[in-house]
Amino acid sequence: MKNTIGNSLTVTLFGESHGKAIGAVIDGISSGIKVDEDYIANMLSRRRPKDALSTPRQERDEFSILSGVFEGYTTGTPICISIPNADTHSSDYGQMQYKMRPSHADYTANCRYNGFQDYRGGGHFSGRITAALVAAGAIVLPALNKKGIYIGTHIKSIAGINDIDFTNNKEIIDISKKDFPVLDETAKDKMQQKILEAKSQGDSVGGVLETAIIGLPAGVGEPWFDTVEGMLSHAIFSVPAVKGIEFGLGFDFADKCGSQANDQMYVDGDSVKCYTNNNGGVIGGITNGMPIVFRAVIKPTPTISKEQKTVDINTMSDTTLEARGRHDPCIAHRAAVVVESVAALVIADMLTTKFGTAWLAKFE
Repeated sequence: MKNTIGNSLTVTLFGESHGKAIGAVIDGISSGIKVDEDYIANMLSRRRPKDALSTPRQERDEFSILSGVFEGYTTGTPICISIPNADTHSSDYGQMQYKMRPSHADYTANCRYNGFQDYRGGGHFSGRITAALVAAGAIVLPALNKKGIYIGTHIKSIAGINDIDFTNNKEIIDISKKDFPVLDETAKDKMQQKILEAKSQGDSVGGVLETAIIGLPAGVGEPWFDTVEGMLSHAIFSVPAVKGIEFGLGFDFADKCGSQANDQMYVDGDSVKCYTNNNGGVIGGITNGMPIVFRAVIKPTPTISKEQKTVDINTMSDTTLEARGRHDPCIAHRAAVVVESVAALVIADMLTTKFGTAWLAKFE
């Protein structure tokens, strides 16, 4: 099982949904970066369920930094962050040891690990593990901010209800202050109504998250196999329920002519800019100085309480399943901070690969 991502700055995940703890190990990070535990706690609170829109499972996420930080600063050695699991109802998953939840990782995990995987709550495949990604991202995000690099994610759509687009950098920076990150408050009310309707029917809904990264210089990334799009996509697809990603115009390029799609350029002082940003800030796999913009689609939560057709792998027979346990009727709003955190880890890795590990701790 491959649980590590990154080249210069790496992140390794550990733990299971109903195990003693989950966590992450960050290696290759520079010494001298200030670590704000209040900021980490705030980031984790953005991911936690808070109301009827989310799962009833309530984890306090009282994390511990076991290594790599001394007197509030990184030491340069591996940082280990541990987050205990407390609010587990493992008995809810007894029937799911052999009855496979449709569209969940139960069956594929059983095939891959020969039945030895921890099936409770999805085990290592659970969205619970994303708390560790958020904690890791909260280590590097403030350092990126000090470099003038900011990442913001809003809910582009849920169940066919659309939000408006980012129009300026302040919106990108400020969106992280919202528990339900949308720009249009009327869209928020309609989205939440759709989520609650699905919940009342024992069902779930999906959505699309749009992320913007501003402040990156031109020239970051590689052609071919380590493109900015490729590195971000590799990491974003590790977030449970992400089933698609597009940059800039994405699939809408198919309906355009070159004269419409091309980002024409102009000189702005010492910089080169584009009149449009159809390519989402990346050309030839390398940043061009414009904001990186991408969208990730989040599928409906696969664990639902409606009866579904499935199989019993113990008896190798067809059966039905009405899943027990606690699940989200929609996870898009909770996933926004996860996508931001993962993007931050990737960007930090690419920047330290280009400029050196110590660059992240050098502030003007």
